[in-house]
Amino acid sequence: MLYALILLLAYLLGSIPSGLIVGKAFYGVDIREHGSGNLGGTNTFRTLGVKAGLAVTIADILKGTLATSLPLIFGFDHLHPLLVGTFAVIGHMFPVFAGFRGGKAVATSGGVLLGYVPILFLILIAVFFISLYLTKYVSLSSMIAAIVAFATSLFYNHEPDIPLIIVIGLMAFFVIYRHRANIKRIINGTEPKIKWL
Repeated sequence: MLYALILLLAYLLGSIPSGLIVGKAFYGVDIREHGSGNLGGTNTFRTLGVKAGLAVTIADILKGTLATSLPLIFGFDHLHPLLVGTFAVIGHMFPVFAGFRGGKAVATSGGVLLGYVPILFLILIAVFFISLYLTKYVSLSSMIAAIVAFATSLFYNHEPDIPLIIVIGLMAFFVIYRHRANIKRIINGTEPKIKWL
């Protein structure tokens, strides 16, 4: 029963709609009505600017990190932190506080990795920004980082970390699946490119 409550708490943490809160509280804007309609950091950057985008992205990352830390915080050693983190990612994608219309799982998935394997998180940040510099596509860079994360998880330790491989595999699938419209726009040449890098 207690384990179920921890998983529920992780889902609720993930469900906190950072983009919606920042947009409405500080700008009087519902970002779901602008740009891509997405609640994540990328649409916040495009709709509200750099400060808002950074705030939302950091908040979304920390949701995943805090959720992953819940077993440690509550002393539940037998509850794997990656399992708990996955519930936060699900909450971010399908938030109960925002009509189950959430983000694309990139930042919160990164937050889960930050809480479990910080060095991998830093590697993926580097991969993301290198790709972003070369392609100017946030969506493509997110998917490339997800693929690199999965590939890296296969060789991260001398002995395979099976939970890490499974969870990163799931997260990579979530990220790519939720970017399927972006993939079509990239192929068609209509996907927006960033201009600040």
